[in-house]
Amino acid sequence: MKTKISSIALSIIFLGLADCKSSDKDDGYRLWLRYDQIENESVLNDYKQIIQNIIVTGESPTIFAAREEILYGLSALFGAEVPVNKEVKEGCLLIGTPESSSVINGYFKGDTISAIGNEGYSIFSTQSEGYKITVITGNTDVGILYGVFHFLKLLQTRQSIAELNIASKPGIQNRLLNHWDNLDRKVERGYAGFSLWKWNTLPDYIDPRYKDYARANASVGINGTVLTNVNANAQVLTPEYLEKVAALADVFRPYGIRVYLTARFSAPIEIGGLRTADPLQKNVIEWWNNKAKEIYSYIPDFGGFLVKANSEGQPGPQNYGRSHAEGANLLARAVKPYNGIVMWRAFVYSNEEPEDRAKQAYNEFKPLDGKFEDNVLIQVKNGPIDFQPREPFHPLFGAMEQTPVMMEFQVTQEYLGQDIHLTYLAPLYEECLHSDTYAKGTGSEVFKVINGSLFNYNETGIAGVSNIGDDRNWCGHPIAQANWYALGQLAWDPEAASQEIAEEWIRMTYSNNQEVIDTMLKIMMISREAGVNYRTPLGLHHQMAWHHHYGPGPWIKDKPRADWTSAYYNKADETGIGFDRTKTGSNAVSQYFSPLTELFGNIETCPEELLLWFHHVPWNYKMKSGNTLWEELCMKYYQGTDQVREMQTKWNSLEGKIDDERFKHVQSLLKIQVRDAIEWRNACLLYYQTFSKMPIPEKYEQPDQTLEYYMKVDRKYLPGS
Repeated sequence: MKTKISSIALSIIFLGLADCKSSDKDDGYRLWLRYDQIENESVLNDYKQIIQNIIVTGESPTIFAAREEILYGLSALFGAEVPVNKEVKEGCLLIGTPESSSVINGYFKGDTISAIGNEGYSIFSTQSEGYKITVITGNTDVGILYGVFHFLKLLQTRQSIAELNIASKPGIQNRLLNHWDNLDRKVERGYAGFSLWKWNTLPDYIDPRYKDYARANASVGINGTVLTNVNANAQVLTPEYLEKVAALADVFRPYGIRVYLTARFSAPIEIGGLRTADPLQKNVIEWWNNKAKEIYSYIPDFGGFLVKANSEGQPGPQNYGRSHAEGANLLARAVKPYNGIVMWRAFVYSNEEPEDRAKQAYNEFKPLDGKFEDNVLIQVKNGPIDFQPREPFHPLFGAMEQTPVMMEFQVTQEYLGQDIHLTYLAPLYEECLHSDTYAKGTGSEVFKVINGSLFNYNETGIAGVSNIGDDRNWCGHPIAQANWYALGQLAWDPEAASQEIAEEWIRMTYSNNQEVIDTMLKIMMISREAGVNYRTPLGLHHQMAWHHHYGPGPWIKDKPRADWTSAYYNKADETGIGFDRTKTGSNAVSQYFSPLTELFGNIETCPEELLLWFHHVPWNYKMKSGNTLWEELCMKYYQGTDQVREMQTKWNSLEGKIDDERFKHVQSLLKIQVRDAIEWRNACLLYYQTFSKMPIPEKYEQPDQTLEYYMKVDRKYLPGS
């Protein structure tokens, strides 16, 4: 067993993440895995007293990754190598499973073993032969790896490690990133450069970033990655590309990450030479069975397929008069012998324009409950339209008792400023996860649906549409890294609090200085609400510009589909504004359980943050504040711009307290965000004013441009369009 790695070897192994250690220069590449030396001598001495040497037992590639990480992390944090031993001594950090260590086997058994499951870990302080030691253990090697990352996080965030008694396991089985990456390396809804996957040099050249990507995901417990766009290209299922996918899988495997691919439903025609993709045809069934066998010959632990079908022009089973269940089951049966799963997306709307797009997924999937194979999960966006700044939770959460429903969040900020605006998304995730569906009465929150506890699902899952590209700092905006981190944390523990996640991330990524923490927390925790206020307050939605979705476009209409336009959703006219989804309108409220149907359906009880989502409201309607709807709308838009200015002021106060490179980067982006927030505010209010016929109150700064000016703004060549 290799028990010691030299400092020279470590510097080579971790060149990518260790090449910018200076406290005054940091380009963000290291993400939250910044193992900068601890400067507080008292804290450092306490840690060194407790951890004086290391033993890592086991021989697998995953154990090697854990050993590599702990050696590098401790040596960097302590400023000196920590000795590696073979025998337990005072201050030993003992790492391994009960099977690999007889010492651990003596402590770790019974209830603890069953409590942490296959991926969980236990970290505890104890004594062995009179020596004080610290143990990191788990039932599996990947549990050990997760435990190592957690232990290093304790040091990074300056927590006490004197008397540890930690046991943790993931609350959800399948925790994935969905990359909307195309084979030409462009990324749909990607704002941080091109795709990480360099298909033209794979499998022969393995970019070091692949390993750093795997480390970052493992550090937050993400255990799966879908490499390709949901608007799928069948070529990725050919041997030429499977060889490349296998090379990535080899890099990710030691870090507990399985690879998945998007399956284009028409692949049997496009790459298989068949004349049909009808899921009930024998030759189609045989083709997919053979294709699955071929994929698993390249990638034995292949996770399975993610499928977008019969949505936005993508082919699917409905092309042949078949149901989503019949289409999903075709693929599910093909991967089932290999323990694969199929994640079938519920983001569907037909070529025939529906009465209300918000209703269609429920209408199509609810009747199919119980008709899917047991290795199918229905992947549902958090809201019923499309990753809007604020939506009610999707009514399919709680509606599918016999079919596992998994969550799809967006990490990339398609409608929330992309890689330019500072928007911390965890409050949005938390808002959705803690919404009560009332599927089984009070206490039937969304997180209990997706963690399987409400309906005893056999499979559970959560996915985030990735915000990662080949920009040096991974996510474009330095703070956008927090959304990737938060997705992982909430996938591990769907009940985690967004503010606690933010503080943890700040400590690991920026500073343990309390002033920095407090200031950044205030900025991050108001950022999402600010984004709602200056874009789509009071339940407005889908008011963005055509194509790029970055700027405002409430006037967009007369396009190929009405439900791709803003006017379809705002319904602004001289009588009022908002989409009537009550019994007098589309009756989308009926898709929710009581008492939500009645709560949302009554204009007097509907939460005001969702008022215009469910109601067409008169301009002079009296709000709870005493304002008319028009006055409240104006107030919210101006509040949003004021909040961004507050964020800007607070960020500027951090000059000299964090590294200069990232400070200036965020400072510059906040200048743009203030400008954009004003544009959103002015453009929307001037447009809605053409219907309300009411003035913007004099107490507010008045728009300095006309509506015609804003309507002519035409941004070209924006990333991710």
